[in-house]
Amino acid sequence: MAALASQSDATELAPALVRIPEGWFQMGCASGQDNEKPVHRVWVDEFLLAACQVTNADYARFLRDNRSQPPPFWNDTNLNHPEQPVVGVSWHEAVRYCEWLSTGTGHRLRLPTEAEWERAARGGRESELYPWGDMPPQSLPHYAGRWLNGPEPVGRAQPNGYGLYNMCDNVHEWCADWFASGYYEVSPERNPLGPDTGDRRASRGGSWRHHIKKSRCAARSSIPPEFQYADYGFRIACDIESQKSEVQLKK
Repeated sequence: MAALASQSDATELAPALVRIPEGWFQMGCASGQDNEKPVHRVWVDEFLLAACQVTNADYARFLRDNRSQPPPFWNDTNLNHPEQPVVGVSWHEAVRYCEWLSTGTGHRLRLPTEAEWERAARGGRESELYPWGDMPPQSLPHYAGRWLNGPEPVGRAQPNGYGLYNMCDNVHEWCADWFASGYYEVSPERNPLGPDTGDRRASRGGSWRHHIKKSRCAARSSIPPEFQYADYGFRIACDIESQKSEVQLKK
Protein backbone atom coordinates (compact mmCIF):
# COMPACT_ATOMS: atom_id res chain seq x y z
CA MET A 1 0.00 0.00 0.00
CA ALA A 2 1.22 3.49 -0.75
CA ALA A 3 0.46 6.94 0.52
CA LEU A 4 0.94 10.13 -1.43
CA ALA A 5 3.86 12.20 -0.19
CA SER A 6 2.64 15.21 1.70
CA GLN A 7 3.12 18.95 1.72
CA SER A 8 1.68 20.75 4.75
CA ASP A 9 -1.43 18.83 5.76
CA ALA A 10 -1.75 16.80 2.56
CA THR A 11 -0.93 13.58 4.41
CA GLU A 12 -4.13 14.04 6.38
CA LEU A 13 -6.09 14.58 3.18
CA ALA A 14 -4.59 11.89 0.96
CA PRO A 15 -6.16 8.43 1.02
CA ALA A 16 -4.17 5.22 1.40
CA LEU A 17 -3.69 4.03 -2.17
CA VAL A 18 -3.14 0.52 -3.48
CA ARG A 19 -1.11 -0.15 -6.61
CA ILE A 20 -3.15 -2.08 -9.20
CA PRO A 21 -0.85 -3.83 -11.70
CA GLU A 22 -1.16 -3.35 -15.43
CA GLY A 23 -2.48 -6.24 -17.46
CA TRP A 24 -5.17 -7.93 -19.50
CA PHE A 25 -8.38 -9.25 -17.96
CA GLN A 26 -11.74 -10.57 -19.13
CA MET A 27 -14.28 -7.81 -18.55
CA GLY A 28 -17.95 -8.65 -18.22
CA CYS A 29 -19.92 -11.75 -17.30
CA ALA A 30 -21.48 -14.29 -19.67
CA SER A 31 -24.14 -15.22 -17.09
CA GLY A 32 -24.86 -11.61 -16.06
CA GLN A 33 -27.19 -8.96 -17.42
CA ASP A 34 -27.18 -8.04 -21.09
CA ASN A 35 -25.19 -4.86 -20.35
CA GLU A 36 -22.32 -7.05 -19.09
CA LYS A 37 -21.97 -8.80 -22.45
CA PRO A 38 -20.06 -9.70 -24.44
CA VAL A 39 -17.19 -10.74 -22.19
CA HIS A 40 -14.21 -9.06 -23.81
CA ARG A 41 -10.46 -8.78 -23.30
CA VAL A 42 -9.33 -5.44 -21.87
CA TRP A 43 -5.93 -3.99 -21.02
CA VAL A 44 -5.67 -1.58 -18.09
CA ASP A 45 -2.50 0.41 -17.35
CA GLU A 46 -1.06 0.36 -13.84
CA PHE A 47 -2.82 2.83 -11.54
CA LEU A 48 -3.53 3.53 -7.89
CA LEU A 49 -6.88 3.06 -6.17
CA ALA A 50 -7.93 4.00 -2.66
CA ALA A 51 -8.06 1.04 -0.30
CA CYS A 52 -11.35 2.33 1.13
CA GLN A 53 -14.39 4.34 0.12
CA VAL A 54 -14.36 8.07 0.98
CA THR A 55 -15.71 8.42 4.53
CA ASN A 56 -17.86 11.01 6.26
CA ALA A 57 -14.75 12.15 8.13
CA ASP A 58 -12.90 12.62 4.82
CA TYR A 59 -15.79 14.50 3.28
CA ALA A 60 -16.25 16.75 6.32
CA ARG A 61 -12.82 18.31 5.62
CA PHE A 62 -13.93 19.10 2.08
CA LEU A 63 -17.14 20.70 3.34
CA ARG A 64 -15.30 22.83 5.89
CA ASP A 65 -12.65 23.95 3.43
CA ASN A 66 -15.20 24.91 0.78
CA ARG A 67 -17.90 26.13 3.16
CA SER A 68 -20.29 23.85 1.29
CA GLN A 69 -23.65 22.51 2.30
CA PRO A 70 -23.58 18.83 3.34
CA PRO A 71 -25.26 16.21 1.17
CA PRO A 72 -28.64 14.70 2.04
CA PHE A 73 -28.64 12.19 4.92
CA TRP A 74 -25.70 13.99 6.60
CA ASN A 75 -27.59 14.08 9.91
CA ASP A 76 -29.11 10.61 9.65
CA THR A 77 -27.71 8.63 12.59
CA ASN A 78 -27.76 5.43 10.53
CA LEU A 79 -25.51 7.00 7.91
CA ASN A 80 -23.29 9.65 9.54
CA HIS A 81 -20.73 7.74 11.58
CA PRO A 82 -17.32 9.29 10.74
CA GLU A 83 -15.97 5.99 9.38
CA GLN A 84 -18.99 5.07 7.29
CA PRO A 85 -18.73 5.90 3.59
CA VAL A 86 -20.21 9.27 2.72
CA VAL A 87 -23.52 8.89 0.85
CA GLY A 88 -25.92 11.22 -0.93
CA VAL A 89 -23.08 12.67 -3.01
CA SER A 90 -23.86 13.34 -6.67
CA TRP A 91 -21.39 12.49 -9.43
CA HIS A 92 -20.65 16.19 -9.83
CA GLU A 93 -19.86 16.54 -6.12
CA ALA A 94 -17.63 13.47 -6.21
CA VAL A 95 -15.67 15.07 -9.08
CA ARG A 96 -15.42 18.34 -7.13
CA TYR A 97 -14.02 16.41 -4.17
CA CYS A 98 -11.38 14.83 -6.41
CA GLU A 99 -10.43 18.27 -7.76
CA TRP A 100 -10.20 19.72 -4.24
CA LEU A 101 -8.08 16.77 -3.07
CA SER A 102 -5.83 17.11 -6.11
CA THR A 103 -5.17 20.75 -5.21
CA GLY A 104 -4.44 19.85 -1.59
CA THR A 105 -2.06 16.99 -2.38
CA GLY A 106 -0.47 18.19 -5.62
CA HIS A 107 -1.48 15.02 -7.48
CA ARG A 108 -4.18 14.31 -10.05
CA LEU A 109 -6.82 12.37 -8.17
CA ARG A 110 -9.97 11.29 -9.95
CA LEU A 111 -12.77 8.73 -10.16
CA PRO A 112 -11.82 5.33 -11.60
CA THR A 113 -13.09 4.15 -14.95
CA GLU A 114 -15.41 1.15 -15.10
CA ALA A 115 -12.61 -0.98 -16.52
CA GLU A 116 -10.19 0.06 -13.77
CA TRP A 117 -12.83 -0.59 -11.11
CA GLU A 118 -13.65 -4.08 -12.37
CA ARG A 119 -10.02 -5.12 -12.72
CA ALA A 120 -9.33 -3.89 -9.19
CA ALA A 121 -12.45 -5.53 -7.75
CA ARG A 122 -11.41 -8.93 -9.08
CA GLY A 123 -8.20 -8.74 -7.08
CA GLY A 124 -6.41 -11.02 -9.52
CA ARG A 125 -9.12 -13.71 -9.48
CA GLU A 126 -10.15 -13.90 -13.12
CA SER A 127 -13.37 -15.50 -14.38
CA GLU A 128 -14.90 -15.69 -10.89
CA LEU A 129 -18.08 -13.93 -9.91
CA TYR A 130 -16.94 -12.28 -6.67
CA PRO A 131 -13.62 -11.20 -5.14
CA TRP A 132 -13.68 -14.37 -2.99
CA GLY A 133 -14.73 -16.80 -5.73
CA ASP A 134 -18.09 -18.12 -6.95
CA MET A 135 -19.84 -18.85 -3.64
CA PRO A 136 -23.02 -16.76 -3.18
CA PRO A 137 -22.86 -13.82 -0.76
CA GLN A 138 -25.36 -15.45 1.58
CA SER A 139 -22.84 -18.20 2.28
CA LEU A 140 -20.36 -15.76 3.86
CA PRO A 141 -20.00 -15.60 7.68
CA HIS A 142 -22.43 -13.28 9.52
CA TYR A 143 -24.02 -12.16 6.26
CA ALA A 144 -27.56 -11.96 7.63
CA GLY A 145 -26.55 -9.63 10.46
CA ARG A 146 -24.70 -7.05 8.38
CA TRP A 147 -25.96 -3.82 6.72
CA LEU A 148 -29.20 -3.76 8.72
CA ASN A 149 -29.72 0.01 8.71
CA GLY A 150 -26.87 1.44 6.67
CA PRO A 151 -23.36 0.83 5.30
CA GLU A 152 -20.62 -0.51 7.55
CA PRO A 153 -17.58 1.51 8.61
CA VAL A 154 -15.00 1.11 5.85
CA GLY A 155 -12.00 -1.18 6.03
CA ARG A 156 -13.37 -3.68 8.54
CA ALA A 157 -14.31 -6.51 6.21
CA GLN A 158 -11.86 -8.90 4.55
CA PRO A 159 -9.90 -7.17 1.72
CA ASN A 160 -9.64 -8.66 -1.74
CA GLY A 161 -6.46 -9.97 -3.33
CA TYR A 162 -5.14 -6.46 -3.99
CA GLY A 163 -5.83 -5.22 -0.46
CA LEU A 164 -8.98 -3.25 -1.34
CA TYR A 165 -11.92 -3.10 1.07
CA ASN A 166 -15.67 -3.16 0.32
CA MET A 167 -15.19 -3.30 -3.43
CA CYS A 168 -18.45 -5.16 -4.03
CA ASP A 169 -20.53 -4.08 -1.05
CA ASN A 170 -21.51 -1.21 1.26
CA VAL A 171 -22.38 1.48 -1.33
CA HIS A 172 -22.51 1.91 -5.08
CA GLU A 173 -19.39 3.77 -6.23
CA TRP A 174 -19.41 6.43 -8.92
CA CYS A 175 -17.15 5.81 -11.91
CA ALA A 176 -15.82 8.39 -14.35
CA ASP A 177 -17.61 6.95 -17.41
CA TRP A 178 -20.84 7.83 -19.09
CA PHE A 179 -23.00 4.70 -19.17
CA ALA A 180 -24.28 2.88 -22.27
CA SER A 181 -25.77 -0.60 -22.02
CA GLY A 182 -24.26 -1.67 -25.37
CA TYR A 183 -20.81 -0.14 -24.85
CA TYR A 184 -19.03 -3.50 -24.61
CA GLU A 185 -19.84 -4.13 -28.28
CA VAL A 186 -17.64 -1.19 -29.31
CA SER A 187 -15.27 -0.78 -26.36
CA PRO A 188 -11.58 -0.39 -27.27
CA GLU A 189 -9.20 -3.06 -26.01
CA ARG A 190 -6.93 -0.69 -24.10
CA ASN A 191 -7.96 1.60 -21.24
CA PRO A 192 -11.59 2.11 -22.26
CA LEU A 193 -13.07 5.39 -21.01
CA GLY A 194 -16.74 4.78 -21.79
CA PRO A 195 -18.94 6.65 -24.28
CA ASP A 196 -18.24 10.28 -25.16
CA THR A 197 -21.68 11.44 -24.01
CA GLY A 198 -24.73 10.13 -22.20
CA ASP A 199 -27.54 10.76 -19.73
CA ARG A 200 -26.35 8.51 -16.88
CA ARG A 201 -23.01 7.96 -15.17
CA ALA A 202 -21.74 4.47 -14.49
CA SER A 203 -21.43 3.06 -11.00
CA ARG A 204 -20.14 -0.18 -9.55
CA GLY A 205 -20.35 -2.17 -6.34
CA GLY A 206 -23.06 -3.43 -4.03
CA SER A 207 -25.53 -1.57 -1.87
CA TRP A 208 -26.59 -1.89 1.75
CA ARG A 209 -30.16 -1.11 0.62
CA HIS A 210 -30.50 -4.09 -1.70
CA HIS A 211 -31.86 -7.49 -0.77
CA ILE A 212 -28.56 -8.95 -1.98
CA LYS A 213 -25.97 -6.66 -0.38
CA LYS A 214 -22.93 -7.70 -2.41
CA SER A 215 -22.59 -7.35 -6.17
CA ARG A 216 -20.68 -9.46 -8.64
CA CYS A 217 -17.42 -7.91 -9.86
CA ALA A 218 -18.88 -7.45 -13.35
CA ALA A 219 -22.27 -6.04 -12.29
CA ARG A 220 -22.98 -2.57 -13.72
CA SER A 221 -25.36 0.14 -12.55
CA SER A 222 -26.02 3.78 -13.44
CA ILE A 223 -28.06 6.85 -12.53
CA PRO A 224 -28.15 10.47 -13.74
CA PRO A 225 -25.10 12.36 -12.42
CA GLU A 226 -27.14 14.87 -10.41
CA PHE A 227 -28.94 12.20 -8.34
CA GLN A 228 -28.14 11.90 -4.62
CA TYR A 229 -28.99 8.49 -3.16
CA ALA A 230 -28.45 7.08 0.32
CA ASP A 231 -26.48 4.15 -1.09
CA TYR A 232 -24.17 6.04 -3.47
CA GLY A 233 -20.59 6.93 -2.55
CA PHE A 234 -17.19 6.81 -4.24
CA ARG A 235 -13.47 6.09 -3.93
CA ILE A 236 -10.40 7.80 -5.38
CA ALA A 237 -8.10 6.72 -8.20
CA CYS A 238 -4.75 8.17 -9.28
CA ASP A 239 -2.54 7.85 -12.35
CA ILE A 240 0.91 6.39 -11.64
CA GLU A 241 2.58 9.05 -13.80
CA SER A 242 1.14 11.92 -11.76
CA GLN A 243 2.95 10.93 -8.59
CA LYS A 244 5.64 8.44 -9.60
CA SER A 245 8.53 10.43 -8.15
CA GLU A 246 6.87 11.12 -4.80
CA VAL A 247 5.20 7.90 -3.66
CA GLN A 248 6.21 6.76 -0.20
CA LEU A 249 5.64 3.15 0.72
CA LYS A 250 3.93 2.62 4.04
CA LYS A 251 5.90 0.46 6.45
